[in-house]
Amino acid sequence: MSTPAAAQDLRDWLDRVDALGELKRVSGAHWNLELGCITEINNRQRGPCLLFDDIVDYPSGFRVATGSTGSPARLAATLRLPTGVSTRELVQVLRGKSPEWSERAKDFPPQYVDSGPILENVKSGSEINLLDFPVPLWNEQDGGRFLGTGDAVVTRDLDSDWINVGTYRMMVHDQRTCGIHFAANHHGRVHMERYHQAGKPFPVLASFGHDPLLFLFAGVELPVGMCEYNYVGAVMGEPAKVIRGEVTGLPMPAGAEIVLEGFCRPGNVRKEGPFGEFLGYYTPIDMAHPVFEVERIYHRNNPILLGSPPGRPPHDYSYSKTVIRSALLHDALEKAGMPGIVSCWADEVGGSRTLLIVSVRQQYQGHARQVGLLASQCHVGYWLGRYVIVVDEDIDPSNLEDVMWAVSTRCDPGRDIEILQRLWGTKIDPLSVTHPGEVQYSARAVIDACRTYEYRDAFPTVAKASPELQQKILEKWKDVLGTKK
Repeated sequence: MSTPAAAQDLRDWLDRVDALGELKRVSGAHWNLELGCITEINNRQRGPCLLFDDIVDYPSGFRVATGSTGSPARLAATLRLPTGVSTRELVQVLRGKSPEWSERAKDFPPQYVDSGPILENVKSGSEINLLDFPVPLWNEQDGGRFLGTGDAVVTRDLDSDWINVGTYRMMVHDQRTCGIHFAANHHGRVHMERYHQAGKPFPVLASFGHDPLLFLFAGVELPVGMCEYNYVGAVMGEPAKVIRGEVTGLPMPAGAEIVLEGFCRPGNVRKEGPFGEFLGYYTPIDMAHPVFEVERIYHRNNPILLGSPPGRPPHDYSYSKTVIRSALLHDALEKAGMPGIVSCWADEVGGSRTLLIVSVRQQYQGHARQVGLLASQCHVGYWLGRYVIVVDEDIDPSNLEDVMWAVSTRCDPGRDIEILQRLWGTKIDPLSVTHPGEVQYSARAVIDACRTYEYRDAFPTVAKASPELQQKILEKWKDVLGTKK
């Protein structure tokens, strides 16, 4: 007997963040640029999650949600963690969670059920029209309307039962097709290439409204062979409820809002883009990408599209990626045997990828350089990395003013900067236009901004009030200085 689907959905999540005072409803915005620009400005102001309704040209009740994980409270709520924490505390809470969840994932395979809210409407053939939904034109120079930004794209390996759930941008071409940007070497791309090399159509299922927890980990590098449904089950402490698609048999979230199902066929490609990407630039050229031919649409009554448009940071998901990848970087360095790691930060300005900063308590000569080199090559830094900065324990790596002060006063450019050449690059990198060629490489700079080890005792003392004196003065003069610490 099948088990009824648990909530595990976007609506339940919206109720939770609404109760936290982290949700704002917006009525009457236009799908053409207004919705995207409102979202962009809101993200820059570190505003609440936005729920758009009464969208121009669409029936009331067809909604779009943005800004799902842009604050400590919303991210903590998504991760089923206590919500009254600061960003720094959240990073510390997340340290060690990834290996714990990875270990538990095998105990939480997805649970197949026969029914769920996603089956309220099932459309095929001439009924299919992707623009029945209020798909935004997010940015002024986008090549089209992007349905897939906060999505979860489900694929299966050709030769095994490995199910992968990834986040890939999807631009609407027409009523029944859209493009999927499967990034090189990402798991969905690997799956597709195996099908196409065998001359077979590639089955795809894509969800566009779901618990943001699924979107969160669909965009994080998990080990080969691990299913994201298992992983989020471990985070939730209960199996993810899924339903088999009618066409492909792939599992869709039982509580999803909108799901598309169909195939990417060998040789069927079409130019897609440009699109405002997560480093803050439009993709440099419109490129040919696989065409997703939709054979089924499933959707709930009054569906909600989960939007998560990137752009110049801070953007819709830059905060959550920064927090999670900062914790993962700390875990990776300690797992590699590096002692003295104080804290790590994958800064938003680089999309949590191009600027990694590590605070270390030096223990031997060469220690800081080792840390920087390892950070540049671990799974957090090996794709689309640019700079790794290593600082002493008195520097807060999340405070760029502190970090650049250390770089300006403790780093000798001729001695303390290592340049690593011909590492893994990507055409998403805006600098790729300066490196012509089909195979994209990039360099990494490892900046040692620590006090030189053998002169650390002779290094001048920092001219700054001690923490004890600062606390005393703050308490005595709080009417002048406020209570901020």
